[in-house]
Amino acid sequence: MKEKGSVFSGAKNRRSFLKNSMVAAGAATMGAALLPGTSAAFGKEGDDHSPITKGDIAILTFLSALEQVEADLWIQYAELGGATNQGLSPIDLQQNGKKIVTGLAPAYITGLMVLDGDMPQYIADNTDDEISHHAFLNNYLQSKGAKPVDLNQFAILPPSQVTGIPQKGRLTNLKQLTIDTSWWTRYRSETTNPDLGATFENAVPDLAKGQHPAIPLNDGDLVLDNSGNISNHLQAIANTAGFHFAFIEQGGSSLYPALAQKVTNLEVLRVLLSIGGSEIMHFQTWHDKAGNAANITDGDLTFPNLNLGVDPNNGSTGTNVADEFQTNLIMPEPTVFLNPKLGPVAIIRPTSTQQGGAVASVVSFVDDGLFLDPATNKNTGIVDVLMRLAEEADEARRSL
Repeated sequence: MKEKGSVFSGAKNRRSFLKNSMVAAGAATMGAALLPGTSAAFGKEGDDHSPITKGDIAILTFLSALEQVEADLWIQYAELGGATNQGLSPIDLQQNGKKIVTGLAPAYITGLMVLDGDMPQYIADNTDDEISHHAFLNNYLQSKGAKPVDLNQFAILPPSQVTGIPQKGRLTNLKQLTIDTSWWTRYRSETTNPDLGATFENAVPDLAKGQHPAIPLNDGDLVLDNSGNISNHLQAIANTAGFHFAFIEQGGSSLYPALAQKVTNLEVLRVLLSIGGSEIMHFQTWHDKAGNAANITDGDLTFPNLNLGVDPNNGSTGTNVADEFQTNLIMPEPTVFLNPKLGPVAIIRPTSTQQGGAVASVVSFVDDGLFLDPATNKNTGIVDVLMRLAEEADEARRSL
């Protein structure tokens, strides 16, 4: 969900990208089945007495699909690191009426709690939210006569082998991530904006190179030393998860306002603004927690001390460097918006379709490695379907 819209600036590039991905049998058929529903859906009226357009349905359909992807990855995090009994409030995480077992990797939780003692609770809550987003959007689509989204035919990726984890196929792979952490510096810049063509440095350069697990692969990753301490490797996995949480949720923070500019019906606009606001709350939380990641090295992965006033990318120093990396600077710094002549303003960034829209979101998930099949080292057929839906959503235009 990062600013990668330029990768697919033309239909030819998009076709080339999809050609190089492994398209599962039936993906094209699935894509067609998931496209907006019957024409009857578009004649119904919202609270403002304006019709829900084909574009509105395309946007809602894509968002439901992406929320199903997010629910899938968050469920995996909750199974391993979610709260089991934290405080007096019960953990009642469910999907489709079935209880989700949480907290199956206590040693992993130990690593997560280095970032914050409430991490298990926050993971469970974020998971609950994403499940609700997908379910609500599907229900809303059906209430308007459109087809709901179900990507389960692409749930073929193997989960963690940690004891107790349900050994069923998943939509997402959290074992081979390449995480862009440029959201960190993007939100701290006073003078540049991705919507105006700016690019940004990574907070953890090593995460943007190679492939890194954000979950323990098996029980071997959870072994404690003779003093009962977790390994640096497991702490690195927990740190990776912490930065991945923020990466995922900052994408939603941009996606919803980018697509909200395209809807026609005011009730649909209300849906997008309301769900999008919760994504912003998620991002703010995870941005704060990522800054507490332990400063360790595990093989070729180092988590730098971001409070030293040293740029981890090139070693430069100074007050400008501190402004870009200091861990407690989590509020969005006022920056240029629309036109630099208007002066700086604190904003969500990006919010343009090219940088933060539907296609850009799918590209960012692909670049992240979420859909890599370890058996083939290629993406699953879900990419084809998501790209079809994303293009439909980005092509929507507000009707007056």
